[in-house]
Amino acid sequence: MNEGLAAIIAGNSSDAAREWLQQRLQKAASIPQFNQTFTAVPRFTGKNIIVVSPEQAAVLQQQVPGFFVHGWTLDRLIRAWWLLQLDTSDKAVYLDTIEKLFLSAEMNELAALYSALPLLAWPEEWKLRTAEGVRSNIGVVQEAIMLQNPYPARYLDEPAWNQLVMKAIFTDKPLHLISGLDERRNTALAAILTDFAHERWAAGRKVSPMQWRLLTTFITADNMADLTRVWHSADQTEKAAAALVFANTDYAPAKTLLASDPALTAEIQSGALSWDVIAAKLSQN
Repeated sequence: MNEGLAAIIAGNSSDAAREWLQQRLQKAASIPQFNQTFTAVPRFTGKNIIVVSPEQAAVLQQQVPGFFVHGWTLDRLIRAWWLLQLDTSDKAVYLDTIEKLFLSAEMNELAALYSALPLLAWPEEWKLRTAEGVRSNIGVVQEAIMLQNPYPARYLDEPAWNQLVMKAIFTDKPLHLISGLDERRNTALAAILTDFAHERWAAGRKVSPMQWRLLTTFITADNMADLTRVWHSADQTEKAAAALVFANTDYAPAKTLLASDPALTAEIQSGALSWDVIAAKLSQN
């Protein structure tokens, strides 16, 4: 991962920035110097949006599946890479150093730290820190944790994971960009989402069609009435969401309802209708 990130940095930074980083590497063993460099990165490297080639992206995926840097600024990328330069031989010192960076970080530093969670040593140690970050009200920090970050799905326990998903819904984050969203579906989350839908409807408000995706393998007689309501919605995007849920469940009443609309069934089978298609439509609204 070190070399993969370094290659992207080399292709997106100036000669002066690379020279500065090389100079700082010689002092990385000193914790105060390490911390100073982490803070100083943007002043010497800039904040331009990086360009990542398909080959470079593939290398990152091989090393850390689900790890994406597309859309990152150069300073965030360099900060993530810089964290890999920290000596891991002494666990206590390592954990203390990273924790103190979290405690003293400003907004963009926090975003870099949370983005780098999949790269940090002793990943189990960062679960509580991640759960705390989910409760943040800083949008860029929330996105660094929630979107295209494989760490939460791999390491958060179920209550913390469910809290992340619900916080994403409350703050209108794109659910389809949450890594591991389908794999971490669970009965408790399905119940929470059903209750949430009832509250929204009672208040005369809409429910995001994307959230029904999380009920796909948890349809019961109790929540089938809610999905049936979505199926009969005048909003075609909502009906399409219900159709996708029905297409991927073994629950017989759902299959029967889907079969009543051959055209919609054909769209799903051909790939013309998918969760990505729904996500794209919602992003246009």
